[in-house]
Amino acid sequence: MQITAHTDGQTVISTFEMTPGTCTDVLDALSDAYDKVIRFQPGFLGGAIHVNDAQTRISTYSRWQARADFQAMLRTPQMRERNREIARLCARFEPVLYDVAAVFSPGKPDEAP
Repeated sequence: MQITAHTDGQTVISTFEMTPGTCTDVLDALSDAYDKVIRFQPGFLGGAIHVNDAQTRISTYSRWQARADFQAMLRTPQMRERNREIARLCARFEPVLYDVAAVFSPGKPDEAP
């Protein structure tokens, strides 16, 4: 998956807050959802799951062809059930839809201003 600015697609970044004791359960539930449901949904372009070192937050990043594709995925019976379970394991979680505004690649030291 390549991140590009000014595309027609939709970027979704979700943050999940939990205790270290439930982090593995939330990670397993999210991984299973991506593996068995999300990646097969129309408009899904790719995604990733990130865990902080304290195991108190998980962030997911996904790209969709359109906002409607993401919203349709959330309305499927499979994801409604899975999201209820994930919500039970978390203190809170919040999906936020973003547009990519800028993208930066590594530079070489001799190119620095």
